[in-house]
Amino acid sequence: MKTELLYLVYVTVLTGLLWVPYILDRIATWGLTAAVGYPAQSAWARRLMKAHANNVENLVVFAALVLAADALEVSNSAIATAAMVYFWARVVHVIAYTSAIPWVRTLAFAVGFFAQAVIAWQILAK
Repeated sequence: MKTELLYLVYVTVLTGLLWVPYILDRIATWGLTAAVGYPAQSAWARRLMKAHANNVENLVVFAALVLAADALEVSNSAIATAAMVYFWARVVHVIAYTSAIPWVRTLAFAVGFFAQAVIAWQILAK
């Protein structure tokens, strides 16, 4: 499997699992019966929900770029590296967002954006 496709899977799995901690917080805070409603949540859980939504939004762009590169048979070390950087930037973004560390969160978001831009440039330059 190409590195960029592997990291697309990693980003998808990360995004797919981000809901688990905030649901567990909801159950721990309110109990299972109340958790199926709309109870208030811990501040960190609310931030994680926002980080999860941001990951979903950015996964669309990242996946489209990686899949377009694959379909067009554009694969090189720049794309592979950008995919790895993107994944780790998203991990840092989630941790920083959940932990309320705004400058780190913003920097991680920017790094992820530029990683996507590298992939887009590699596709367009071909």
